[in-house]
Amino acid sequence: MRKKKEEKKVKNVEPSNSLKGMNDIIGEKFYQFQGMFEKAQEIAVYYGFKPIETPALEKEEVFVRGIGEGTDVIEKEIYSFRTKGGERVALRPEYTASIMRSYIENGMNNLPQPVMFYSFGPLWRHDNPQKGRLREFRQFNLEILGSEKSIADALVIRTLMTILKEYGFENLIIDINSMGNKEDRVVFTRELVAYYKKHSAKICKDCQSRLLTNPLRLLDCKNEQCQPLKELAPASINYLSTDSKKHFREVLQYLEEMGIDYRINNCLVRGLNYYTHTVFEVIKLEKETDAEGKEIEDGKEKEISITGGGRYNYLAKELGSKKEIPAVGAALSLDRITLFKECKNLEPKIIKKPKIYFVQLGFEAKLKALTVMEILRENKISVYQNLSKESLSAQLAMADKMGVPYCIIFGQKEAIDNTAIVRDMKTHSQEVIPVEELSDYLKKLK
Repeated sequence: MRKKKEEKKVKNVEPSNSLKGMNDIIGEKFYQFQGMFEKAQEIAVYYGFKPIETPALEKEEVFVRGIGEGTDVIEKEIYSFRTKGGERVALRPEYTASIMRSYIENGMNNLPQPVMFYSFGPLWRHDNPQKGRLREFRQFNLEILGSEKSIADALVIRTLMTILKEYGFENLIIDINSMGNKEDRVVFTRELVAYYKKHSAKICKDCQSRLLTNPLRLLDCKNEQCQPLKELAPASINYLSTDSKKHFREVLQYLEEMGIDYRINNCLVRGLNYYTHTVFEVIKLEKETDAEGKEIEDGKEKEISITGGGRYNYLAKELGSKKEIPAVGAALSLDRITLFKECKNLEPKIIKKPKIYFVQLGFEAKLKALTVMEILRENKISVYQNLSKESLSAQLAMADKMGVPYCIIFGQKEAIDNTAIVRDMKTHSQEVIPVEELSDYLKKLK
């Protein structure tokens, strides 16, 4: 006889805190993110971008091959694990490699080129959580695939700057550099390594490691110890081929034509293996402030990097494509953007915050309340309501606390008469409106 399997005892588990660096998005913060996404989406569509959504989970090799071994993302930050079936998978730490994988896998090379995508969603990196830099963060992405033209670089920058302007940002400047093509990069990297080897005793421990694994990231070091060496290091633009110089010059001409301020930053590089030619960052110039937050007239000007992007012509081959697929993109972390005081609290359009609270009094009213709410929904009128509160004063107090301008009061008498009372929460005036006329009446209210 088979022994009966002992039933597993389920222990009562106390609620625990959320994972470190991963936050709930609730209430006003949710609406703010929704409004920001809608605005970015609207602008991207005007410039010709179309939506794409890639899976949150990918084969780990998509990112290892795309981003490259020796990078912080792969060595320290990626969330990867083995599935029950034995497959190595990873949560996406960025969109670019996933989108290029999708381009190749879905035969998008057969579409009219270039293809232009925008995407929005959560990404994950096991980084040290800090203000504006969480382990789960939300990002808006722009990608143009299938064009090596310099105008594609300029279009990505133009779209990104327009989004930031609509968010309320001013005093922005583009830091820009060129890493050239594959051959240019090899020559430049060789010269950079030779320079730093001469001064290896003077650099920080991290840079000593970068010298062996990812030399380009030497120029990205923020350690004060390494700054004097960075200023005298070889510049990538001095090693550009004729074609690379032409591409970079054209991008700068586009920026000048569009009136976008820029400056060439020789220390601006990308440690990820797939970047080529144009790399850029959007810098916010901010005057020094005193303890009360007021600008100091003769104070120093702070520079804060907001976001950036660049060209990645060789990513496709890293992911197994037989042919190179020229591409350029940029990313915008909404978690970080919302920390700036000038960032507007944009009202969402697709999901509107209700301006009406629906007060329901008694069982007879509740029986018909859902029907009334469906009539309002069909007319695109959303409402707040509380199913458990019974008293008029409690529900009006809740409406007042939420700051809604109007209330619908629906009690037993109204349910019998097929009417509703509309109350102005500011003036306390009320009107009795037939249910069949309620939607039209509410639409006229400001």
